[in-house]
Amino acid sequence: MLLENFQTATINTGETEIYVCYGGAGPPLLLLHGHPQTHVMWHLLAPRLAKDYTVIMPDLRGYGDSSKPASSPDHSTYSKRAMARDQVAVMKQLGFSRFSVIGHDRGARCAYRLALDFPDAVEKLVVMDIIPTGEAFRRADKEFAIGYWHWFFLAQPFDFPERIIEANPHNFYFQGTRHLFRPEALAEYWRGIQNPGTIHAMCEDYRAGATVDYELDEADRGTNKIICPVLVLWGEKGALPKWYEVLDVWRDWADDVKGRGIDCGHYLAEEAPEETGEEVLQFLKE
Repeated sequence: MLLENFQTATINTGETEIYVCYGGAGPPLLLLHGHPQTHVMWHLLAPRLAKDYTVIMPDLRGYGDSSKPASSPDHSTYSKRAMARDQVAVMKQLGFSRFSVIGHDRGARCAYRLALDFPDAVEKLVVMDIIPTGEAFRRADKEFAIGYWHWFFLAQPFDFPERIIEANPHNFYFQGTRHLFRPEALAEYWRGIQNPGTIHAMCEDYRAGATVDYELDEADRGTNKIICPVLVLWGEKGALPKWYEVLDVWRDWADDVKGRGIDCGHYLAEEAPEETGEEVLQFLKE
């Protein structure tokens, strides 16, 4: 059983209901998963972190066992700003007004938006295998469009991508990467993916990325910086270091930035939990 020593709860934030898995003791540490996963993606890293920290692992709105709010015409319901509000509300209800945040993939986009919108709440920030959404779209070229084609497919108007994915979810998700996950974790991801409401919410997440999230980033670029220390980690075998000088990009968004590539692909917490955990713990304890 994964995460067997952790508790679970469903927290009403006022806007939605967020399913949370939590445990450990010590300073609060919020872990935000990526697409198309759930909080379960942290199952190899969380037990180690929980020895020194109170680890809180929500399912983002629309994902896993969290609620799937009705989408809005401007897609703001699934903006990272809305997701960040969820997390601040969750942490307050658990008794934490200030905390550190680790995010992977879409969760990292929520995490850096949280640090921008709620600077007093975030003590330290770790982002895994991303550059800011606005930067990715501004710098988009042929290589990006081919490599990250799903960004543009999922962002197409309702309900074109939904219908295609719902016809055969197993044929769309985790192509070529299923061997990277423990069977129990993969089964949990499949459980969520088979829900049409989750599929729609994930498409809305990407529609928000191409619209409201991009606009928010553009409004902040060069004027609103992340004030907390930032650790950037990425998969050295993935696309990010081929396309960008990753740390240089992030240094336009924060003054205190460090990081490096990890010897793995996109799924750092599951492909290289030991190396990833060492980097994270060293950063948090500095």
